[in-house]
Amino acid sequence: MSALPQPSETETRRTAMLRTAFDGPVGAALAAPDTIEILANPDGSVWVEKAGFGLRRASETLGRAERERIIRLVASSVGEACDRASPIVSAELPGSGERFEGILPPVSEAPCFAIRKPAGQPIALDTYVETGALTPTLCVGLRQALEDRLNIVVAGGTSSGKTTFANALLSEPVLSEDRIIILEDTRELRCSAEDVTQLRTHRSGITLRDLVRSTMRLRPDRIIVGEVRGGEALDLLKAWNTGHPGGITTLHANSASSALTRLEQLVEEATTALPHALIGEAVDVIVFMS
Repeated sequence: MSALPQPSETETRRTAMLRTAFDGPVGAALAAPDTIEILANPDGSVWVEKAGFGLRRASETLGRAERERIIRLVASSVGEACDRASPIVSAELPGSGERFEGILPPVSEAPCFAIRKPAGQPIALDTYVETGALTPTLCVGLRQALEDRLNIVVAGGTSSGKTTFANALLSEPVLSEDRIIILEDTRELRCSAEDVTQLRTHRSGITLRDLVRSTMRLRPDRIIVGEVRGGEALDLLKAWNTGHPGGITTLHANSASSALTRLEQLVEEATTALPHALIGEAVDVIVFMS
């Protein structure tokens, strides 16, 4: 077996510089196991979301130069340019995989960024029942839906727990014998099955539409998409509807019914044909996270 590739001296140095730049409120929040998301605003305020507490303002602030340095270091770590012509950086932090979104002027009045930590140990469906977030009847119904290979859309607003709930579904034992292909922009989903392949989009131009089409040649039993937000919805629904049922995806929507409308809008980004019949045939279950 060949050895895993080791980071270069330059990569190691960049990572060390980035971790040093995180000293202060951001570093403290990153180190806390219950942190979900960190937001550094243009005015220098830092807001931290922790499990069970929502967003709270940190006592310390982060100066403009510090915020800009962090954004530029993250951009450098992934080989991206970061200047007035390219003021937005979307990346994963090297080594630890946190999702990073940084924005510089002129898009924002001053540097700002958001860091979202990857999901920890998946929460079991039984835990949702124990905490009252899910009724026993709904839990049984969802497990039966997984057993019957129904296609499930988990919908909700920002930070409503869509990804966390999708991970709960993916941790169910009924998936353990299937070949699972997971497609994402950022690695957030986890699956307990043994035969799992995870694919990600790439800044070079590899999109979710490309990944869905490629997945069809990888002999998937179930196709999972972290979040549909564009024309890949058409390809995913077609895949679910042509011999690859039992999929799961998440979607931004304000209600279960608006999730169907949102799917229509996304499909129409890729085709002029009305998608009502396709959606009706492909989508079996919508879980709305409030």
